[in-house]
Amino acid sequence: MEYTKLGELTVSRIGLGCMGMSHIYTGYKQPDELSIATIHRALELGVTFIDTAEIYGPEKNEILVGKAIKGRRDSVSLATKFGLRSNTGKPGVDSSPENIRLAIEGSLKRLDTDYIDLYYQHRVDKSIPIEEVVGTLVELMDEGKIRHYGLSEAGQQTIRRAHAVHPVTALQSEYSLWTRDGDDGTIDTLHELGIGFVPYSPLGRGMLSGTITSRAQFDDDDWRLTNPRFVEEVFATNYERVQEVVAIANDIGATPAQVSLAWLLAKGEDWAPIPGTIRINHLEENLGALDLVLTPEQMVRLDNVTQPLGDHHGAPQMLMLER
Repeated sequence: MEYTKLGELTVSRIGLGCMGMSHIYTGYKQPDELSIATIHRALELGVTFIDTAEIYGPEKNEILVGKAIKGRRDSVSLATKFGLRSNTGKPGVDSSPENIRLAIEGSLKRLDTDYIDLYYQHRVDKSIPIEEVVGTLVELMDEGKIRHYGLSEAGQQTIRRAHAVHPVTALQSEYSLWTRDGDDGTIDTLHELGIGFVPYSPLGRGMLSGTITSRAQFDDDDWRLTNPRFVEEVFATNYERVQEVVAIANDIGATPAQVSLAWLLAKGEDWAPIPGTIRINHLEENLGALDLVLTPEQMVRLDNVTQPLGDHHGAPQMLMLER
């Protein structure tokens, strides 16, 4: 395993996103013991960066992760998030000081831990000045409840304003061969300020794995069936646009998932993507990206992969992304 630093926080170069173990993709949920086995295998292989959130489940995923890391807490850099679930009755996002304090107490209890290594604001709450949000997070640091804080899907000005109050450790936003919103200058801002980057959905919700060839593969209740990039009108075109990744993978004897992750790893030393999976074999495949070195020519080919049709979220979720 390789390791890197997000700000002052040391994490494994590839983390594990745990959302799919409890939330959103399909009504099917594998038994918790199998998900816990996947987390344990990740820890055995040197993965230290485990990502969850209050909203996943909601709450169920934090409970699951808490069970998985019990007795292993010292070897984990644990990340969770607040602000997409209001405990105060406020509709929509809620980063009020009251809700942040309710959220952290709930997360600590569910995760069965005394502290969170990296605590993200899940989405920017435009009704609460970011300076006030960071002020509350600094209080939690002083109390020993969190050690670092981050932002998710925040725009450049919010990042700068937050960082001026207290250094931001990491930004978590969607970024992959298929989603490059951060190229609008946000990634340059992170580099300038010394903020780490955590790309989520680095495999395009599975499409960049090369294993999804038809919408018929999805269960009837799979969320991706209504995602703008997977709807019937664009699926065939987007499938064709993955084939350049598949071709490069075939050329070098790797999988498309490994190529997609290796491309991300080559983009920044302080980047730590968090591919999600519920299965040990997919976990092991993803970690194989660490052994893959892409040539400059292959990097250029991947840089030029045609972007997919459709937004990466539905319209209500897209409105929450700050640009």
